[in-house]
Amino acid sequence: MYEKLVQIFRIKELRDKILFIMGVLVVYRVAANIPLPGVDVDRVSAMFESEGGQLLGLLNIFSGGGLSNISIVLLGVGPYITASIIMQLLTMIFPRLEQMYKDEGEAGRHKFTMISRVLTVPLAVVQTFAMISLLKSQAILSGLSHFDMVVLVIIATAGTMFLMWLGELITEKGVGNGVSIMIFSGIVAGLPSVVSKFLSTFDSTQIFVYGVFVVMGLVTVAGVVFINEGQRNIPISYAKRIQGTKTYGGTTTHLPIRVNQAGVIPIIFAISIILFPTMMAQVLSGVNNQAIAQIASSVTQWLQNQWVYGVSYFFLVVIFTYFYTAIVFDPHKISENLQKQGGYVPGVRPGKSTSDYLSNIIQRITLTGALFLGIIAVLPIVVQNAMGFTTISIGGTSILIAVSVVIEMVKQIESQLVMRSYDVYSH
Repeated sequence: MYEKLVQIFRIKELRDKILFIMGVLVVYRVAANIPLPGVDVDRVSAMFESEGGQLLGLLNIFSGGGLSNISIVLLGVGPYITASIIMQLLTMIFPRLEQMYKDEGEAGRHKFTMISRVLTVPLAVVQTFAMISLLKSQAILSGLSHFDMVVLVIIATAGTMFLMWLGELITEKGVGNGVSIMIFSGIVAGLPSVVSKFLSTFDSTQIFVYGVFVVMGLVTVAGVVFINEGQRNIPISYAKRIQGTKTYGGTTTHLPIRVNQAGVIPIIFAISIILFPTMMAQVLSGVNNQAIAQIASSVTQWLQNQWVYGVSYFFLVVIFTYFYTAIVFDPHKISENLQKQGGYVPGVRPGKSTSDYLSNIIQRITLTGALFLGIIAVLPIVVQNAMGFTTISIGGTSILIAVSVVIEMVKQIESQLVMRSYDVYSH
């Protein structure tokens, strides 16, 4: 590990990328600590410790601590994530969007991303208005006129678009997904306060509960690493071709199929879907219409039930794992490319038979990965209900995101190190 770190900082291009990302994250952290005007800090703390603390804690993960500070980046990259989910879902409804994303190469993906960016603006406005209305109903933001409300919505929406831009700058450096890295930085930034709170409330009679929490954390980390690193290698053979006096092909390689093709994306998607109706219900519970307020309150209580939350979280993680795997892994396309290059799976006919073979394998592997990932996601919630430890579910979600992002970053950096070592060797 020490040699790898030394090697990273010896390569100027890679060193500049790392330093640039660190600089962007510093800007992000500064923005997350600039509060909106008129915030009652004491009431913010009380709200995070109330029954809705779980919801707010999850929202705070996406905002990188921006929500706990009621900052100018109040919602973080949440609206951009929601826009990305909507666009991915629309590819299943509109074939033209799917063709744009998959078949038009870099230009098509650029158009797809531009539409996602445009969609982020109205979503940011709606979500910001909902959140500010919620804060207003909790007396955290008080004495707001209509003009003040408009100004706050504009500021927070601009903050979301600014973070979206920063995330894309990070992604362009090729060291990982910018949005995931920013969420990860928010989790890491919150560790000192979590440790401080734990030490200040430490109870020696709860040693067994703390031990269970540590064991579950280690199991979660080991499980995420196991699933992310697991893969099945499909043998691929290439037929010999003779061109002139030279012979090409005749080699054997393999096609690696990862157990978890989607990485951390299903977790982020699942949490986003869970949070949206909960937040809207809490906002509507404060309206003047008694019928709507009563329905919204009932929905809020139902969604805050630990078992409802856990089951919903589990199934959404499983569904989005399948959904995103279908987007990033296309058996038909891979089969076509193999056939064009003279490659084939031993014992399987090229073309449709190869496509069906790969589809069957990816379905079975994804089932294992999705179920395992879903179980790890809800395992902290099960332990929380059994042991009565109120912060463990948020910790489990944070561990899932943090470990997956670290693994992805390490792989990206190692691939760049290997590429540069190969360039040096070839010269």
